[in-house]
Amino acid sequence: MKFDILRDHLLNGLNDVIKAVSSKTTIPILTGIKIDVTHEGIRLTGSDADITVQTFIPAEQDNQQIINITETGSIVVQARMFNEIVRKLPTNEVEIHVTEGLQTHIRSGKSEFHLIGSDASEYPLLPELLEDQKFTIPADLLKSIIRETVFAVATSESRPVLTGVNWQIKNETLICTATDSHRLARRKIQLENLPRVEHSVVIPGKSLNELNKVLEDSTNAVEIVITSQQVLFKTGDVLFFSRLLEGNYPDTSRLIPEEYQTNVTVNGKALLQAIDRASLVARGDRNNVVRFEILDQQTIEISSNSPEIGKVQEEISVEALEGENLKISFSAKYMMEALKAIDGQDVIIQFTGTMRPFILRSIHDDAILQLILPVRTY
Repeated sequence: MKFDILRDHLLNGLNDVIKAVSSKTTIPILTGIKIDVTHEGIRLTGSDADITVQTFIPAEQDNQQIINITETGSIVVQARMFNEIVRKLPTNEVEIHVTEGLQTHIRSGKSEFHLIGSDASEYPLLPELLEDQKFTIPADLLKSIIRETVFAVATSESRPVLTGVNWQIKNETLICTATDSHRLARRKIQLENLPRVEHSVVIPGKSLNELNKVLEDSTNAVEIVITSQQVLFKTGDVLFFSRLLEGNYPDTSRLIPEEYQTNVTVNGKALLQAIDRASLVARGDRNNVVRFEILDQQTIEISSNSPEIGKVQEEISVEALEGENLKISFSAKYMMEALKAIDGQDVIIQFTGTMRPFILRSIHDDAILQLILPVRTY
């Protein structure tokens, strides 16, 4: 195998696939990146068995020759080392040549490295996915969906299925839900090109966070193919595979109250900043608890009290208020993350009592819903 390539194109490809490589893997060959060279171009593959990222670098792009291929072939090279070497090479022209015994020679300018490669035939094959159930989402919308839900997944492995986001397809609607059993984030999107077959799968939160780094902030379509065990996201020359989590996701729809005693409309940004300030004192407390109290028809008070540090109170004017006055306590962290997901818009907060879950939505758009369980304070 032998080819010359422009270093910046090789680096762009490596930046995507290195995200899938983990040093903690129990399968030694997965600490490497697989390089497949054909006359059309080069495929780079990185994987940790849960996530696999593959990217293609074409030999020619926009009438510019990116790769000169002398001899085709495949090799697996140590991922971190190869990435560091390419990053630090002295010129933009790189020659890679694999000789007998999987010896991999990397030349650039007057610099030359010799790496010992591994046999590419030992590298796991990518899953074959039938593409009859595919649909598309613009990349920027997909990034928003991830941002609005993935923060609410569980971090503890006691219920593995809750460490992922549930993607449900039904009636031309995609419903993405995440919960760690103390809070819930849900995003609904109406899409015309969804499969007719109903699906309910759980995508690991870790996979979605890595996918978010690979996606560009553009309106380019991302193709999504869901099967019973894998999901594939296809964008430009990058393929991103993730395994799905096993187990039944709980039915979260019954957690969302049908009626509310109190509705408060308030500026989301002002509320977020007030809770952020109150959490400075709350941080000294184990639960990071902030209190929310309706004082009258125009005002709410955000406060926090820590025996070791002191206390803070701040009044905020509300834009509308219906229903009964109430006091409620909640985790500052959960509330701030929910408000950030709604992204500084005016929010309506709907309460059904001091010890019942409450809901946050944007007043402009009920596609995003956040639910938080209050904290008991005695």
